[in-house]
Amino acid sequence: MSEFCGNPAAETGEALMPTKPKFDRTRTCVKCKTNSGNLVIRHSVYCRDCFTPLITTKFRQALEPHINHVSTGPRRGALKPSGGLLVAFSGGMGSSVLLDLVHRIYCANVGSDELKGGREHPRRSRVWKRIHVCYVKTSDVFPEINDQTAQIREAVARYEGCEFIPVRVQDAFDRSWWERVSGDAASSSAEIPVDLNDGDSEPIAALKAHLRALPTPTATQSTLSTLTRLLLLYTAHSIGASHLVLGTSLTSLSISLISSISQGGGFVVPQAIQEEWISPFVKRTPETTSWSGEVRLIRPLREVSLKECTAWVWWHQLSVVGKQRVPISERTIGSLTKDFIIGLERDYPSTVSTITKTVGKLAPKGKSGMRCVLCELPTQQSVQGWKARTSIHSFADAPSPADVATSLPIYLCYSCQTTLTSKSSRSTTSLNSGSLSTTSAPDAMDLPTWAAARLAFGVGIGEEQSATTSTSTNETRESRQSLIKSLVGEFLLDH
Repeated sequence: MSEFCGNPAAETGEALMPTKPKFDRTRTCVKCKTNSGNLVIRHSVYCRDCFTPLITTKFRQALEPHINHVSTGPRRGALKPSGGLLVAFSGGMGSSVLLDLVHRIYCANVGSDELKGGREHPRRSRVWKRIHVCYVKTSDVFPEINDQTAQIREAVARYEGCEFIPVRVQDAFDRSWWERVSGDAASSSAEIPVDLNDGDSEPIAALKAHLRALPTPTATQSTLSTLTRLLLLYTAHSIGASHLVLGTSLTSLSISLISSISQGGGFVVPQAIQEEWISPFVKRTPETTSWSGEVRLIRPLREVSLKECTAWVWWHQLSVVGKQRVPISERTIGSLTKDFIIGLERDYPSTVSTITKTVGKLAPKGKSGMRCVLCELPTQQSVQGWKARTSIHSFADAPSPADVATSLPIYLCYSCQTTLTSKSSRSTTSLNSGSLSTTSAPDAMDLPTWAAARLAFGVGIGEEQSATTSTSTNETRESRQSLIKSLVGEFLLDH
């Protein structure tokens, strides 16, 4: 075959165009141009010597611009975080690479001559004085999962200077845990006047009751992810950590984005890339310029694919404990999305990075009304009115406008409403909006401690929520009146 492509009938060579060399035409590294390549990353060949600085550069470019409280841009000075660092560790591939990179760059050989840079380079001094590693345990909920706390603790102990913090997923329903991490001493010690949880039930029983009340396996998977994220954020806040880093790789981020959008989380797409979270119980004034308790959630591996993480583990001989999968049906949106993205990365590796780059450019339409009491992410304004205009309801399940004003859904984002009210193909009856009122919540399900405290004390659901409530109520009433008029209009007689 000719090495050129063009019109075979052309009489001159001017019409011929040389074909673009493919990645498998050469085995020379694209960085050093001398060594033979060992790994192909998105049609580019890299040798082992160039692979390590490639990953560390991607990691630092994704993390270091966000370390200082106020970013100074590319020409930043010394790295001075406002608080400590909390590393989320699950034992999987991404979190293992994350912990190794954090220790390799910010802990090992600090101040030695082995590091590049001048005498005043930021890497000459320790960036974080305190580094904690948090593991969220889920084996108590699912007997099929083995308890890996001992293996996780041993894996973290290999890295000097890192303190291990174990957290149980049922701590989300534990009052004693909430008293330790809550930012407001009065609300944490006082008795909640509106008892949305069964005060006599154990945290593990409350969590299981909450999961049993969910209508679908997809809702269970989404709820566990939300509980894990909030447990990590409140833990980071309680130990004075200004930064929380997750080992979400490029592949995992693409899966998370597509899965979240398909479940109604399109309004919080920017928070899926990076999140600025502050506890609702922390008093913050507009004049506050320094750190006052907020936690910056960052995913430093968002430009590193799963294939690159695997190569890093192999070449640096890391011991991966392994993340056990929660025994939930494989027919969930998250599982199906994962199968699709993994296959896409294998056959068309460049498209996976395109997903994150494209989704990263999206911005929500409109302003946020408040923060959801369950996931504590921004909510869309007038979500109840919008849902009434765009959703198909049965008149038996539809609440009246008066019920909407006093029910729990007005405090939830669209994604959490979908999680609690989605229709199930199972024989169990799915929850409807009317069953989520604050008066009937104990019969429906237990709520996490942060949600119960916010609803009881009205934290973060004041004037903004009042305006949202009145707007959604009016829009729901107008929408329902228009629907009724259109149904019976042809049967009305003119006066």
